[in-house]
Amino acid sequence: MAELLRGAPVARAIAEGLAPRVDALRARGVEPRLAVVRVGEREDDLAYERAAERRCLAAGIAFQRVVLEADGVDQASLEGALDALGARGDVHGILLLRPLPAPLDDAAAAARVPAEKDVDCAGPAGLLATLSGRGGGFASCTAESALAILDHYGVPLDGANVTVVGRSLVIGRPVSALLLARDATVTTCHTHTRDLAAACRAADVIVAAAGSPAAIGPGCARPGQVVVDVGTNWDAAAGRLVGDVDFDAVEPIVSAITPVPGGVGAVTTAILARHVVEAAERTCR
Repeated sequence: MAELLRGAPVARAIAEGLAPRVDALRARGVEPRLAVVRVGEREDDLAYERAAERRCLAAGIAFQRVVLEADGVDQASLEGALDALGARGDVHGILLLRPLPAPLDDAAAAARVPAEKDVDCAGPAGLLATLSGRGGGFASCTAESALAILDHYGVPLDGANVTVVGRSLVIGRPVSALLLARDATVTTCHTHTRDLAAACRAADVIVAAAGSPAAIGPGCARPGQVVVDVGTNWDAAAGRLVGDVDFDAVEPIVSAITPVPGGVGAVTTAILARHVVEAAERTCR
């Protein structure tokens, strides 16, 4: 049976490390603050917003929400709200919940978030910083959560062969860049990869970010591997969330695996809170 790499202990460790940093900021008269901008009432947006609020308030981070009606907001109004938050000195992090309802333009809206406040790598500046390895921006919270789990459980990355299944700008490419920065040897696969199973079997670590349930099956796995499942897919037949990995088939083969739910997703709000604290600290330098 594989070791389960649960996210809750990782999130707790990150949160505990934030407490003294928040105290130090408050001693300097700085209250770290996250502003969440939501358009409409999508249930997944509401769930993440509630989770982010709980995490921030528990860490001593001020939390505010800006809610715009899906039927009444236009692009100019949305961008105006983001511009206003960007100009506020007491707002250190801005999280725009996406995808936005049509006909709003996700990319144009995300680009209005100042790079120093873009705590989930929504805009082009944060993405460029992540992909170039030059730093200065904030990586995707989900991508960084995958590495946080590997670090917490002592999985070595230096020189490791890692196969990332997925090439999206939200997870696949950022997590590949973060792994390369840690001196892993990274193979990036996708739906057009000719022999995905062979590429996965060759890896010491698999990061599944395909966005497709059960895309990684037992033919992709071998003994000794560590599997990080970033996928969150709703299985209507089973009535539950499932990952991109066929957990029941892969778990008996590999050495360690993240569950879904309870794995990577449990860490993302802790990374988000850490980014807000880092953004606030940068204003004090």
